[in-house]
Amino acid sequence: MSGMLIFLCTLLIRYCYAKVENTVCRTMENPKYPLLFKEGDITIGGLFAVRSIETLPSFEFRQRPQPLSCSSVNLRDFRMAQTMTFTIEEINRSENLLPNVSIGYRIYDTCGSRLSSMSATMSVMNGQEFAAENKCNGQTPIHAIIGETESSATVILSRTTGPFKIPVISHSATCECLSNRKDFPSFFRTISSDYHQSRALAYIVKHFGWSWVGAVNSDNDYGNNGMAIFLNTAQEEGICIEYSVKFYRTEHEKLKKVVNVIKQSTTKVIVAFLSRVEMVNLLEQLSIQNITGLQMIGVEAWITAKSLITPNSFHILGGSLGFAVRKLDIEGFSDYVVKAFWDTAFPCSHEDGNSSQDALSCSIYQDLLGLKKINEDVPEQRYASNVYKAVYAVAYALHSLLKCKEKEGCDKELTIQPQQVLEFLKNVNFTDNFGDRVWFDSSGAAVAQYEVVNWQQDSDSSIQFKAVGYYDASLPPDQRFVLNTENIIWAGEQLQKPKSVCSESCPPGTRKAGQKGRPVCCYDCIPCADGEISNETDSNNCMQCPGEYWSNTEKNKCVLKTVEFLSFTEVMGIVLVFFSLFGVGISVLVTVLFYSKKDTPIVKANNSELSFLLLFSLTLCFLCSLTFIGRPTEWSCMLRHTAFGITFVLCISCVLGKTIVVLMAFKAKLPGSNVMKWFGPVQQRLSVLAFTLIQILICVLWLTISPPFPYKNMKYYKEKIILECSLGSTVGFSAVLCYIGLLALLCFILAFLARTLPDNFNEAKFITFSMLIFCAVWITFIPAYVSSPGKFTVAVEIFAILASSFGLLFCIFAPKCYIILFKPEQNTKQHLMGKTQTKSY
Repeated sequence: MSGMLIFLCTLLIRYCYAKVENTVCRTMENPKYPLLFKEGDITIGGLFAVRSIETLPSFEFRQRPQPLSCSSVNLRDFRMAQTMTFTIEEINRSENLLPNVSIGYRIYDTCGSRLSSMSATMSVMNGQEFAAENKCNGQTPIHAIIGETESSATVILSRTTGPFKIPVISHSATCECLSNRKDFPSFFRTISSDYHQSRALAYIVKHFGWSWVGAVNSDNDYGNNGMAIFLNTAQEEGICIEYSVKFYRTEHEKLKKVVNVIKQSTTKVIVAFLSRVEMVNLLEQLSIQNITGLQMIGVEAWITAKSLITPNSFHILGGSLGFAVRKLDIEGFSDYVVKAFWDTAFPCSHEDGNSSQDALSCSIYQDLLGLKKINEDVPEQRYASNVYKAVYAVAYALHSLLKCKEKEGCDKELTIQPQQVLEFLKNVNFTDNFGDRVWFDSSGAAVAQYEVVNWQQDSDSSIQFKAVGYYDASLPPDQRFVLNTENIIWAGEQLQKPKSVCSESCPPGTRKAGQKGRPVCCYDCIPCADGEISNETDSNNCMQCPGEYWSNTEKNKCVLKTVEFLSFTEVMGIVLVFFSLFGVGISVLVTVLFYSKKDTPIVKANNSELSFLLLFSLTLCFLCSLTFIGRPTEWSCMLRHTAFGITFVLCISCVLGKTIVVLMAFKAKLPGSNVMKWFGPVQQRLSVLAFTLIQILICVLWLTISPPFPYKNMKYYKEKIILECSLGSTVGFSAVLCYIGLLALLCFILAFLARTLPDNFNEAKFITFSMLIFCAVWITFIPAYVSSPGKFTVAVEIFAILASSFGLLFCIFAPKCYIILFKPEQNTKQHLMGKTQTKSY
């Protein structure tokens, strides 16, 4: 069955081909005549939306469909059609450009619709003339086409003419999609593509600090492609889009939804990438719902459109900013549009005029005659210069193609094909009457040059499009975009720029933290953590301060950390210095008292030489505590630990000597004992010296191998530095402490054994009590030392030194001083001897 169908289809195709080959060339429908035309050696086509409203016929199919009808003159495109005829007339009068060649034109009205645009395209390509016997000559009467106005219609035109290699030059189609030379190899334009305008829109939004914007675009090739480039550039520039909506001119319900989105949004800035017709529709809906105060950022399609100026439009569009095609004044054009055009170019300007076109009805052109006396808008025609340049580009291409010379003229014998014009257009390069260099880049477009215009109201309430800057892509990157913000009037006729951000800027000292599920421009400001700073607005991260630095209160600057050490000037230091000097004073007073009473029995009985040496060592102990106060230096660190170790060994050695003397003295009094000769004054001095020399040797080895040194401790506190003395060698410090502890333990044991000896011969119980205090202080010192932070570590060590020193001083010397000062009657040899005799053992 399928094979039979293929066979029948093949027969049908062959039949159709055979029928076509034998059919004469004839029109299938009434011809569509041009709006404006002129015969010439070379013909240029033109497509303009002279009218903007298309009325569709009935499609009930009960009768033959009537032709499409158009109404509502679009003055802007009509002026561009006039510009084309003006330029051709000017070239035809030129003696230097195409001197002996005349250019004709065929200008069609596309009625601003895609359907009419397609019809006009087919008409301008084909014409109405046929060769003999109704045979098609296979040649198009058109060598180039100027048009269209809108990008979507231009896409239709370029795709249709592309296979025939007919060059199309547009004056206002800016869609970036038309830059694709693979799809549109025969397309050129005297305006730049939207690539530059779309990116410039993002730059102007970034320039004014707006990071939270809305976006509206036409749902066609122009709007969709332009908005896509803007959105990509906005993302690169850190701009967030609250919403991106689109609609087409015939989608009224969708337009209402778009307006509702705008009404409910929080942004104050809207980028409107709309064609003129869509902008008219949007303006109407915004006016109905009384939505004002929005800063509009527009594109060249509508920003300078006079049709948008209505009695209520300034309340909505006042202060709008946007990019416009540069306004250039074409010399002589103003006079042409009111006189020469109607006398020469327009076919129905005279009542007795005869038309060469069959069945041409002048009644359909009557709406254009109303424009005969209007020329006020001529200076505002910004696209006129682009049409002017487009016609001249074709003329210069033909000039090169026909090998024209100034006096010899052009070679009119050459047969010109559209594809030949296409090739020469690629190399066109000339300077026009405005002083601009005209050429086409690799994509067929002209260089991007825009004015930045601002909707402002004059004192007479007339709306003006004031130039407040420019964008020129031909300049270096740092010079392309220039704005004069002082001359800008903002939305709502405000002099102050509106703010449009999702979140307020985070000040220095904070960082941005994104809000879950929202764009990156919506964030919370989180204070930097301790030790971290941010010194710029809207910082994404906080920076960690270097080791010796810390963040200030505002968290915006790293400052040097506070250096902590036990100072002489602070309260704690002053108190410790006071007690140290107080101990020194007490020791000196006791020494003076003992020296003044050195011949009394109580001083002699307690070994006055060791007592004076002990008082000297205690004075050194009190003084060595001062080395722990103040800023640690290399010398003070070595001195404080070695002085502490040596003075305390000297002190304990003296106490140990006194304890041994007490024991030896008791044993010497026993019958038959001769032990005192082995521990006389010389032996006592040598024992103290020997014990002390051992500690000195330990300290020397410690200082030689690894001495203490100043150390900045940044681990205990993050916000400050503890300046302390590092021990250097822990073994050395441990050896010093262990040696002191060993002597103290030995002294405590001997004193404990001698505690029951007679009181008048020894002071064993006082030594026992003093050593008990000494050992208790240093045993409790260890955990207190380890757990105390910063300068309190040093304070604990000084406290231990002072407490143990005061313990030795008071326990050993206080009872004797009491007797000397307050009980002198007991400071006699008889009393001491008597007391010995009454003591029971």
